[in-house]
Amino acid sequence: MAPRNHSARLLAGAALMLLLAATTVAQQAQQQDCSSAKFPAGRSFQRCATLPVLGANLHWTYHPTNATADVAFRAPQSADGWVAWGINTNALAMVGSSVFIASQDGSGAVSVLATYLDNSIAPSLANNTLRLSVPVGPAAEYSGGAYTIYARVELPGNNTVQNTVWQAGPLSGGDIAMHPLSASNLQSTMRLDFLSGNSSSTGAPSSNMHRRNLREFRG
Repeated sequence: MAPRNHSARLLAGAALMLLLAATTVAQQAQQQDCSSAKFPAGRSFQRCATLPVLGANLHWTYHPTNATADVAFRAPQSADGWVAWGINTNALAMVGSSVFIASQDGSGAVSVLATYLDNSIAPSLANNTLRLSVPVGPAAEYSGGAYTIYARVELPGNNTVQNTVWQAGPLSGGDIAMHPLSASNLQSTMRLDFLSGNSSSTGAPSSNMHRRNLREFRG
């Protein structure tokens, strides 16, 4: 019986090594995601983060002179779904967040809803109710199976460290419907320092940060 047990241990060890190798490859591929992103002419960002869940990336440039950040949030989604990104000044939670929600109508026109999430079950989703200042109106586009939301925000309290949130869900009859309650959807929060790029999340893997040269990406 001893030789069999030894063989079993060897097989288990080999399987573990293969699993770790596959995980490393996947993580390395993830690390390349945000840094290789392309944007239309005129849009550029100094930093990016491959977010830990929902396949999303966040790109930004922080302006210390006026405590603003130019942000691009990109997440994969079907044309009949929505994605969102925002900031919560009080907690790492969706409720109480000021968010930008991108979706499109039947004609393919993409719009951005700028709203404050006042309720976890049935938020009012009233437009232009953000609890933070937005010097430049948000915009969004849909290309290659992903939404990208562009926004300039004043970081609340002139604080570079903020509670960030993001989400993705379906549309129902053209309206924003409840997002899934999967583990990924429930882990889509992260505390981010817009100055250093450092982050911490709640139960999800650490995000991957990349410093990028300030340059223009052309699609």
